[in-house]
Amino acid sequence: MSTIVIVESPTKAKTIRKYLGSDITILASYGHIRDLPSKDGSVKPDDDFAMSWQVNADGEKHIKTMGQALKSADHLYLATDPDREGEAISWHIYQELNRRKLLKDVDVNRVVFHEITPEAIQQAMKKPRALNQDLIDAYLARRALDYLVGFTLSPVLWRKLPGSRSAGRVQSVCLRLICEREAEIERFKKREYWSIDADFSTADGQAFPAQLSHLDGKKLDKMALSSQEEAERIADDTAQTGYHINTVERKTQKRHPRAPFTTSTLQQEAFRKLGFATSQTMRLAQKLFEGIDLGGETIGLITYMRTDSVSLSNQAINGTRDVIAKRFDQRYLPDSPRRYKTKAKNAQEAHEAIRPTNPARHPDDIRAYLGEQEHRLYDLIWRRTLACQMESADVERTAVHIVSDDQRAGFRASGTVILFDGFLTLYQEGHDDKATDDADTIQLPRLTENQQLTLDHIRPQQHFTQPPPRYSEASLVKKMEELGIGRPSTYASIIDVLQSRSYVRLEKRHFIPEDRGRIVTAFLENFFSRYVGYDFTAELENQLDDISNHRENWKHVLQSFWSAFIAAIDTAKDLTIREVIDALDDDLGPHFFPVTDTGDPRLCTECGNGRLGLKLSKLGGFIGCSNYPDCRYTRPLAPGETNGQQQPNEERDIGQDPQSGLPVKMRKGPYGFYIQLGAAQKGEKPKRSSLPKTMDPHSVNLETALALLSLPRPVGIHPTSGKPITAGIGRYGPYLQHQGQYTSLRGEDDVLTIGINRAVDLLAEKKNHASGKHLGEHPEDGQPVTLKSGRYGPYIQHGRLNASLPPTVDANSIDLETALALLRAKAQKKPKRSSKRSS
Repeated sequence: MSTIVIVESPTKAKTIRKYLGSDITILASYGHIRDLPSKDGSVKPDDDFAMSWQVNADGEKHIKTMGQALKSADHLYLATDPDREGEAISWHIYQELNRRKLLKDVDVNRVVFHEITPEAIQQAMKKPRALNQDLIDAYLARRALDYLVGFTLSPVLWRKLPGSRSAGRVQSVCLRLICEREAEIERFKKREYWSIDADFSTADGQAFPAQLSHLDGKKLDKMALSSQEEAERIADDTAQTGYHINTVERKTQKRHPRAPFTTSTLQQEAFRKLGFATSQTMRLAQKLFEGIDLGGETIGLITYMRTDSVSLSNQAINGTRDVIAKRFDQRYLPDSPRRYKTKAKNAQEAHEAIRPTNPARHPDDIRAYLGEQEHRLYDLIWRRTLACQMESADVERTAVHIVSDDQRAGFRASGTVILFDGFLTLYQEGHDDKATDDADTIQLPRLTENQQLTLDHIRPQQHFTQPPPRYSEASLVKKMEELGIGRPSTYASIIDVLQSRSYVRLEKRHFIPEDRGRIVTAFLENFFSRYVGYDFTAELENQLDDISNHRENWKHVLQSFWSAFIAAIDTAKDLTIREVIDALDDDLGPHFFPVTDTGDPRLCTECGNGRLGLKLSKLGGFIGCSNYPDCRYTRPLAPGETNGQQQPNEERDIGQDPQSGLPVKMRKGPYGFYIQLGAAQKGEKPKRSSLPKTMDPHSVNLETALALLSLPRPVGIHPTSGKPITAGIGRYGPYLQHQGQYTSLRGEDDVLTIGINRAVDLLAEKKNHASGKHLGEHPEDGQPVTLKSGRYGPYIQHGRLNASLPPTVDANSIDLETALALLRAKAQKKPKRSSKRSS
């Protein structure tokens, strides 16, 4: 008889196999083996919320593999991830194996691995437990809720808002956050204000900046100076006298290190400091957790990355303090360890914060075994963990008050001097959408009271108040966590769903809601306001967490939600399209028809007396005239002006082509902005060119527009082939073309300016990428087995057989053994062709 251990991923299985020995069989479930079918009726509220599960095609294959192994086994350990989702995967495996009567005389236990190291694995195997029914109930409640909202609310959206897509329980609330911030920005009215900045110097020539803070005995607030004339007059007056220091205030403060990483804070910091998207961070962290080959030994480098906890084990604290003592001066090690407590309510995802499994493993020591992004993330986690156990920094903040000799004007200078850097020598936290306080970056010379100063320069500075910034991934995650919306382990998928449904787009690393997203949000706020409410969503999250702590019954929570929700759905079904349009038109009017100085923004420019308003068709929303059908004016949804800045709508005159004399216009179609030369004549389409997504429509002038219309353009002659390289814009965006092969342009490469050297490099990269990564030779025929990247993702190629990589298999860490298994599975699925024709 034997022992079976089931984990989620083949990578983790490969790592653990080395720790447990050859007498234990390690199998991978490749994530969930079953789920609710994507059809109505999979959750039955009228049948005590009974749920129908369906094993997916891959899951069926993995269940059969498990069944074969269990024929000669007497022990089964379910070792999926140590969180609620991992508990659910184990439960699904147990339920399905038991349903098929494959567990007869088999002892089933649950074990959890918080880190993939030999010691942790061995210790976990000595402490098996039963499946945690509270965690399973919490999963069932969340899964049922998300299903019921999606499959009940989405059809209402499709009927009442043609062109809209599905709505999710938490995604809709997150979308509301982004739309509300955009509305704030549009309502914002910028105000001009001025400051008086000066440069002073001491007798020995040490210079420092200061700003006017008092005038004629009155303290100046931020908006005190509102015009250039006033600022220049005051600057001239205050420059005619001498200055001395009135008071110097020094205050020493301690700056303490932040707690080690949780899922949320890791996502935020990786975005701020490394530029990683939340999904990218979680993907890389998963690889570091599951195991990296360090020259023959595969080992997990970090603890489990889905956690709300900031605590560290005594072993981790002692190990971290040992590293600090060896690598830094004794001053950097506090007398006693630092202990951190989790502030998040119901924190339960894992026992520890995210930390290195071995603090002594320096990032530079393992750089050769990691990809660049993996190394950067590990380095971030390692630094944050060490810093959290280091001594606080001592900072001296200095505020200097300077007065004119005639006592009329007062200036203030402030700065910071770091007396002892402490943990700052290793780690400084990143910042959200704001710059570091100037006082933290300015170091003042040693100044004393009554010290005479020389005024070197004085200058008025113009400023404008700024609207609140759009959400970045980091600030959105932070806001969701503050409001209690969703849970950190789900943030990456929430953000991905909003983008995949085209409800929002990322522009310069910030979220901008699409009109489709704003219409959906307006609809939900008007007719389902309770279910996109922040407090309601947060309270529901707390109830779901209470289920996992055995404080709530999961079916009671579902029943309470469902009875009110289905009543709201039934009410919405009776809405007429006219009622929906009127509500949305009133709600989104300020967005689509902002007030300007040029007249009524709703007045139809076609007929002169119709009222423009929101309309709905089977293809989605658009702007139309109230005089339809007499007036057939329409235009796509696009605001005319935002925050005082002209927004390009579907038509904007750019200039005139000097060669043809035809007008050059900016237009907006269903796929974005484009440039058009002239107008359609006798059924012939005018010449057009799409705008690259990286190009700001505001920045397009006549020169740029004509350059776009002239595409494709010659870049140069390829030095090897002697054939021309051209650059243009096609269906899928900017590209390079050489010998009939196309290479997409990405990032900072500009289709209008890219040169021959960069073009040759990109073509070479594409060629090398297309050739793929050689994994080894097939043991049966000796032909190469290659990892390649295709249009639909990475795949394995062997001769004419191609096998796609499942989402759970990481392309960067795949080996020949896993590739051969995928090829065998694909070969078994591939239908055999009959040698005879059917009669």
